[in-house]
Amino acid sequence: MAKNLVIVESPAKAKTIKKFLGRDYEVMASGGHVRDLPRSQMGVDVANDFEPKYITIRGKGELLASLRKEVKKATHVYLATDPDREGEAISWHLKEALKLGERGYQRITFNEITKNAVKNSIKEGREIDMDLVDAQQARRILDRMVGYSISPVLWKKVKRGLSAGRVQSVALRLICDREAQIEAFLPEEYWSIEGSFSANGKTFDAKFYGDETGKLDLKKEEDVQKVLGALEHAKFHVLDLRKSERVRNAPLPFTTSTLQQEASRALNFSTQKTMRIAQQLYEGVDIKGHGTVGLISYLRTDSTRISDEAAASARELIAEQYGPQYVGEGSGQVTRGNGNIQDAHEAIRPTYREMSPTVVKESLSRDQFRLYQLIWRRFLASRMQAARYEMTSAHIEGAGYVFTASASKLLFDGFLAAYTDEDNKREPDGKSLAIEEGQEVQVLTIGGSQHFTQPPAHYTEASLVKTLEEQGIGRPSTYAPTITTILARKYITKENKNLYVTDLGQVVNDIMVQEFPEIVDVEFTVNMEALLDGVEEGEVRWKSIVRNFYPDLMAEVDKANEELEKIEIADEVTDEKCELCGANLVIKYGPHGKFLACPNFPACRFTKPYLEKIGVKCPKCGGELVIRNTQKGRRFYGCENGPTCDFMSWQRPSSKPCPVCGGLMVEKGGKLVCIDPECGEVVPTI
Repeated sequence: MAKNLVIVESPAKAKTIKKFLGRDYEVMASGGHVRDLPRSQMGVDVANDFEPKYITIRGKGELLASLRKEVKKATHVYLATDPDREGEAISWHLKEALKLGERGYQRITFNEITKNAVKNSIKEGREIDMDLVDAQQARRILDRMVGYSISPVLWKKVKRGLSAGRVQSVALRLICDREAQIEAFLPEEYWSIEGSFSANGKTFDAKFYGDETGKLDLKKEEDVQKVLGALEHAKFHVLDLRKSERVRNAPLPFTTSTLQQEASRALNFSTQKTMRIAQQLYEGVDIKGHGTVGLISYLRTDSTRISDEAAASARELIAEQYGPQYVGEGSGQVTRGNGNIQDAHEAIRPTYREMSPTVVKESLSRDQFRLYQLIWRRFLASRMQAARYEMTSAHIEGAGYVFTASASKLLFDGFLAAYTDEDNKREPDGKSLAIEEGQEVQVLTIGGSQHFTQPPAHYTEASLVKTLEEQGIGRPSTYAPTITTILARKYITKENKNLYVTDLGQVVNDIMVQEFPEIVDVEFTVNMEALLDGVEEGEVRWKSIVRNFYPDLMAEVDKANEELEKIEIADEVTDEKCELCGANLVIKYGPHGKFLACPNFPACRFTKPYLEKIGVKCPKCGGELVIRNTQKGRRFYGCENGPTCDFMSWQRPSSKPCPVCGGLMVEKGGKLVCIDPECGEVVPTI
């Protein structure tokens, strides 16, 4: 009996869909893309109006032959790749490789792999959307042009094997700029005063605000002592008392970006791991008693829209589990942020209300369960009522100075009954302030505390994704591979969630900023994304973007090549001898920075670590301080006698001693700062 043929990307997805369609359908997987630009060359015919040269991906020939056999036997062919630009492009490549234009096909899409969604998609087959395909082609070719034009410049300047990318280079610049801000940051001293008071047999805390004319800043200890002196015998009373109700609205359901951020914070998942596990949950997991089930909707989306059907199902479930008073009004808040890309998608949500985390736990791996539970709870919370608090605030006055006190009492937990996160922490149940306006209160303790302003935080994967999204750089599908690439290239390193630039990454970024400022310009990248959106919407022709982009790119490449030829860097020869052949060792650059190598390579392969002395003595043992790198490539300054001597500093030590205590000073923000926190002397560099 003749069969209908459905082609998807992955075997897991094929297995899930086959269960819904039955014997009349054959479901096969393409394993992702079957055609691409060749790896050995740019693959774009510039002379022929930038026509791409697609070839069959190595290893896909046998698969395509199998698909062609099934195509000949099939009565209908359905291309069921993912519902986004890349999925549309995969379907187009399949159509071209299998010559489906000659025999007919239908393109089908579904936002979730459920029986209804898959069967309904069969009834709504369509032609391939060439605007989506062209948007993907434009992105692919622009990225290929940047990579294959600029990477050779980096090989020439630094070392072979490096790469530049249209989005990855901007992400690297963001990290480098943040590191520069942290390096330049100088802490500023400030003080606070806190007091403990009692009234009606109960105690409460209050913080210093100012005087009756307004807020006062406490910058020095003398400012604090002046206030404390005036308050030594002061009597305090309640100047005013206000009560109000505060509402905390339910969070939105997850998008790709917010899922990556929250999985990083709550589960300590990398962006790559989050996307890999979410893909498994979307394509289908074998659930005991149910077979293969797709547990979540499509994972690459920047929409927060939820279908009416899913919202209604969620309201029923909330009413059953928590009570009708917890059910939120309407079907949800909002649609999306940028333009209308992928607005056909919904937010990431569970696909079956009966598949609660408790039901599926035994069938999932630990990581699958944790991510699914996070998605489940966030989705339910997004359909629930807001949390409500009773807020009480008061001004306490004494000797002309004013303190503020506040308290909150949870009136209704709402969505907090199902979900809490960094922005929506469940505060402990408190009480209102047991005081009245005009009432005298007693001082129990009062004192000042010294503080210092803190530098900007290092980027984490989560905060970098948030910044990329907020600034419109890249799209949901690009965040994880972008971060993975710059980590794999050793441009950045990750330690305790924080991202740090390596020496190699700094060198690459400096070249990009100097020689290719437009490529690493955030506004340029954002504008390019807007043009790609225009292609998807059918308002811009993709080749017009490439035609305008390529000449400017090549002008910068030619200029860089000319300049680099003039400043070609030769290996620096040292006085140290090769232990194998006696030649003078030279300084080389590697993934973790500089190292010493024999100039007679490959005949002699001797290497050893390079400890670059900076002309400063170690404050602990008197040895020479040298430049070192962590195992992940982050630079620091340590003692040559390490690990016996454990001195280290992230900032470069100076040969000038502290003029106050005579201790070591380090370079920070264009100034010299004493490394001893009890001294903290700051002097300008000369």
